[in-house]
Amino acid sequence: MAQFSGRAAYLQIADEIKVQIRNGGLEPGAKLPSESEIMQLHDVSRTVARQAISRLREDGYAYSHQGKGSFAALPDAANAAKHSPEYEQINETLLTVLGEVRRLAERLDELEAVVRSEPLPK
Repeated sequence: MAQFSGRAAYLQIADEIKVQIRNGGLEPGAKLPSESEIMQLHDVSRTVARQAISRLREDGYAYSHQGKGSFAALPDAANAAKHSPEYEQINETLLTVLGEVRRLAERLDELEAVVRSEPLPK
């Protein structure tokens, strides 16, 4: 998984895409990267990719069409969702916990593979 400093990975990914939209690198209406593409580009989980896209929608930088994907938009300040700092902190903590659970599951898989590869005592 990619290393992100300080802020949650999904926020950093969303911010990167917002900059591209504001600077004209992604025109309004342009197709945004899919969850799979974000996962590959940033080496993150599907959950992180999904949250990045969700954040873009909440902030008015994206809209989605079922089965077609997400598309760039310029935000309408009156319609962009706002979250309290407490909400943001809880969300970041939840993502951290989910990441740790994922790492523990991966470690458990590794340990189980080692145990399976050991010969049985006679």
